[in-house]
Amino acid sequence: MGLTKTEIFTKEQNHLANIAKVLGHPARIAILQHLLAIDRCVCGDLVEVIGLAQPTISQHLKELKRIGLVQGNIEGTSVCYCINKTVWQQVAQTLTALFAQLEVSGKDCC
Repeated sequence: MGLTKTEIFTKEQNHLANIAKVLGHPARIAILQHLLAIDRCVCGDLVEVIGLAQPTISQHLKELKRIGLVQGNIEGTSVCYCINKTVWQQVAQTLTALFAQLEVSGKDCC
């Protein structure tokens, strides 16, 4: 198996790539949009709202939790999920900083 050579890139570059990779699936975007729209913890309705099987939703939530965008709290026999607002703001700042690197000069490069 080949190496990804992540060690030749900066910590920030690897972090941003990891964020992009997690955000690179439409089911994860749908989960985030739902959590943002309801602005509260959600326990069981993600399967119904998103339309995917429970194990699939769980796998996507695991990836969103891995980078910290989503957090979960155990309530009885279920886990309720919501947006981690602190990490959400950090990711927004990271992406904004990347997009802000483009200098608008009025002159096209091509």
